[in-house]
Amino acid sequence: MCYVFLLNVFYKTNILSLTYFNQERKFKPDMQIESKLPNIGTTIFTTMSALAREHNAINLSQGFPDYDCSPKLREAAVHYINNGFNQYAPMAGTIQLRERVAEIISMCYGTNYHPDSEITITAGATQAIYTAIAAFVKAGDEVIVFEPAYDCYVPAIEVHGGKTIYSQLNAVDFSIDWEDVRKKISPRTKAILVNSPHNPSGATISKKDVLELEKIVSGTNILVISDEVYEHMVFDGEKHLSVAESKILKNQSILVSSFGKTVHTTGWKIGYVAAPKEIMTEFRKVHQFLVFVVNHPLQLALADFLSDQKNYSELKDFYQSKRDLFLKLTAASRLIPFKTSGTYFQLMSYKNISEEGDADLAIRLTVEKKLATIPLSVFYSRKTDNKLLRFCFAKKDETLEKAAEIICSL
Repeated sequence: MCYVFLLNVFYKTNILSLTYFNQERKFKPDMQIESKLPNIGTTIFTTMSALAREHNAINLSQGFPDYDCSPKLREAAVHYINNGFNQYAPMAGTIQLRERVAEIISMCYGTNYHPDSEITITAGATQAIYTAIAAFVKAGDEVIVFEPAYDCYVPAIEVHGGKTIYSQLNAVDFSIDWEDVRKKISPRTKAILVNSPHNPSGATISKKDVLELEKIVSGTNILVISDEVYEHMVFDGEKHLSVAESKILKNQSILVSSFGKTVHTTGWKIGYVAAPKEIMTEFRKVHQFLVFVVNHPLQLALADFLSDQKNYSELKDFYQSKRDLFLKLTAASRLIPFKTSGTYFQLMSYKNISEEGDADLAIRLTVEKKLATIPLSVFYSRKTDNKLLRFCFAKKDETLEKAAEIICSL
């Protein structure tokens, strides 16, 4: 508001000089801008969270917790801020955090990445994915993306002149159709972008999926970009399958993950990538000019906090209990839950309640019922509407209880 006020004052008091400037310089205030992303607007997450705030609705739309991170983590952050670690970190990230990432990967997946040359700390997973695409995708290159897909993938491909080749996940269990993938491989295929645990469905890849992906990329120059930000949230006794565990995939993959999901600090925007040295060299060429460095004291705090294995190994139990509570609380509703094997999202069908489009229903629920969700159609390029809504259960128990009351009343 202050900025707008000052602009108004400026224009009113300097109208003559501005007119002179426009005449002399032939300034064209209505300059025509050719958008590189003409079909992209504000993300659905921003839109629904803003709508939730406007209508004081319970926000189960955007994927962030409504509880704080550990006091120990906050104390560590304050410690490093108060002890002078407030200038630039090394471009690739502090060595303490890179070593911690290498340790976690080794412990979880039984493989090693060199912290000096094969791990880079990023400003969140979205920046990591964007940087990976920027480093390798050129005009005319094709990238295979599985739909429904998280919304940052396609814009990053298109803004660099690449072409997105869509492969549809099964509408019931969101499994991958590998025959369809094979048909879509071409000499122009630069990368395959995989996401497991999968946002928005909560599905996870199987050992068979890993084998199929190995067969497709083995002996090719196809890069695998593996979005694994929910790697520590896999339920029901299952194990997360990372590209890092496959000798074939590891050698031609960029593993992307996020500390924000693991330690409940989405606002810190810190993630990491792991990749072989040759791939990481190219990644860092772009990374250094895109963000250069990431928040210094918070990196050190994360390195300290994650030295305790429990702070990531027990996350799956924490979120499974959240999922189970949400399902129990909504069991009497007319919504039909889909299986959630990972992440902190739950898909639910509303076909027994309404014939409305999912976006229309999501807006109406926010405005009238005070409950914000995400319509699944926004994760499809053609806005495929299967009457599904996505709910985030990374919330306090009391929040889930209040949300469930609304859901059961529908």
